[in-house]
Amino acid sequence: MPTSIITTEDLQAFKEEMLTEIEAMLSKQQGGFTKKWLKSTEVMELLKISPGTLQNFRVNGTLPYTKIGGIIYYEASDIQEVLTANKIHHNF
Repeated sequence: MPTSIITTEDLQAFKEEMLTEIEAMLSKQQGGFTKKWLKSTEVMELLKISPGTLQNFRVNGTLPYTKIGGIIYYEASDIQEVLTANKIHHNF
């Protein structure tokens, strides 16, 4: 079996490649949600809203949802879209 010698340059290249991959994974998580579907309790905690407010979002069509067997699910991408659509820009 041939022997491989690892140089300082090899280690430096490995380090840079690893850091680039970690940064990409972190930016992906920070830019979006880690789960595709969220339960009501998760949405309330995420948005810091009450059960009544979440129900109002469902009733008035602000936030789409899916109900399966008595459990209500919200798609993470729908939550992101609602947040983006309601973003307020101030021009001072």
